[in-house]
Amino acid sequence: MRDINLIVVHCSATREGRDYSVDTIRKWHTDKGWRDIGYHYVIQLDGTINTGRPLNMTGAHVKGFNRNSIGICYIGGVESQRNSDGGWTPKDTRTMEQKESLLNLLLELKERFPNAVIRGHRDYSPKACPSFDASSEYEWISNCGN
Repeated sequence: MRDINLIVVHCSATREGRDYSVDTIRKWHTDKGWRDIGYHYVIQLDGTINTGRPLNMTGAHVKGFNRNSIGICYIGGVESQRNSDGGWTPKDTRTMEQKESLLNLLLELKERFPNAVIRGHRDYSPKACPSFDASSEYEWISNCGN
């Protein structure tokens, strides 16, 4: 197993209320030339957790930090309508079911990988991903056992 010290939370940057499957995201990523989906887990709107890449495989979700990390993506992350500039406005679109599933998955992974800290993709890249401050929201989990 890889030496995991980082768990990175992402959003799919897809419209609020629209669900996408792990297979759809896998296709998006393989169409870019990647060998598989970049994330290890994808959380659907109803809270269902799907497995992406196996944990023993390095992900492709945060440049420069993939080797020792796990990538989790929740579906959503932008408003349902384009903004006045024609772009998408970031928004924390997590459903209650997604919040609950994400929390449970983070607790389970932290137990399995006690040295791991939880961060958002935006902590490593100039993006709004995820559309909330995962580092602050889950700091209490990151600090457990340290």
